Amino acid sequence: MGKTIGLIGAMAEEVALFLEEMEENAREEYAGIVFHRGSFSGAPVVVCRSGVGKVNASVCTQLLIDRFDVGTVIFTGVAGALDPALDIGDIVVSKTCVQYDVDASPLGFPKGTIPFQETSVFQADPEWIRLAMEAAEAWTEGKAIRGKVLSGDRFIAHPEQVRELRETFGGACVEMEGAAVAHVCHLNRIPFVVIRSMSDRADFSAGVNFTEFASRAARCSNGIVKAMLKKHQVFDSTD
Repeated sequence: MGKTIGLIGAMAEEVALFLEEMEENAREEYAGIVFHRGSFSGAPVVVCRSGVGKVNASVCTQLLIDRFDVGTVIFTGVAGALDPALDIGDIVVSKTCVQYDVDASPLGFPKGTIPFQETSVFQADPEWIRLAMEAAEAWTEGKAIRGKVLSGDRFIAHPEQVRELRETFGGACVEMEGAAVAHVCHLNRIPFVVIRSMSDRADFSAGVNFTEFASRAARCSNGIVKAMLKKHQVFDSTD
């Protein structure tokens, strides 16, 4: 397994600061995705924008693994809060990830369960969770929690949808890519962690808040990942 770290964001705003600050050595394009190879915060990285949605995220993650031999995948960006204790600007670090829009319930499977697969709940790497939490607690003015990240191919912007997702899955936040990244990493036995800044409460004001918060969230995510990689380099050098 390679030591290169894959850094993914769904949107241009979510990777812009990484691209500005990294030392880029090369760029390659596959399946319409541009992969920037170089170093960031002292670590070898490949930075890329996956595009929005689970298919884009899955394709991007598999390409990182196949083409660049990454040993870890970090996905960062914004999400809508499901946990009522979370506010805009708070951080959720994935403990687990689930695709909430998988629904084979007519066949007797609980919602969110992928039929005939060993698991549908994908566990993030404990060491990367620890590094992310330490960095998040230092970087955010609000709170940082470990939690379940829910992913699906729709933008949640209704309190009733929030209630249903919270009650059915116990999710901390909801977005459109993380569990797809987690699924691919699980199949390839690659460590991962998803780091999400709350841009909205997934309610009627979600569209406005999402737009306003994107750049602020990007700065926070940049600082968190930078701190994570610095600590990781220290630990890695002592192995």
